[in-house]
Amino acid sequence: MSQTRELLDTFAVSFRPQVSSQQLAAVIDAMAACEEAVTACAAAMVAEDDVQALQDAIVRDLNCADVVTAVRRMISRGGDITLMGTLLEACVMACEHSAELCAKHAHHHDHCRICSEATLRCAQACREVLRGLHG
Repeated sequence: MSQTRELLDTFAVSFRPQVSSQQLAAVIDAMAACEEAVTACAAAMVAEDDVQALQDAIVRDLNCADVVTAVRRMISRGGDITLMGTLLEACVMACEHSAELCAKHAHHHDHCRICSEATLRCAQACREVLRGLHG
């Protein structure tokens, strides 16, 4: 059992019967990994020789980091199901936007490949929770 799930199981964080603490822990952990990846990727792109060509990807990574952080924090403490659904949808969008540009640079920047993979995993985890919320 992950630490995140163990923490969630210690208090009544519940969105619906269809969303288990295991699913919530998985999305929170995916968000933490995503946040780390997009932040590191943005920092690595700033140091690249072709930084001008990477500007849009840097901004998308930083936007993604901000959205994911806010959503992760709110999910961790529970709350309004309607708001949570909207936030998860925003998280999916931010992750997909980041992944789109990083995937284009993944062939010559490993940090972009890692970032793209992490953002796509996060978006998928968010979609799974959304399916449960809309049950």
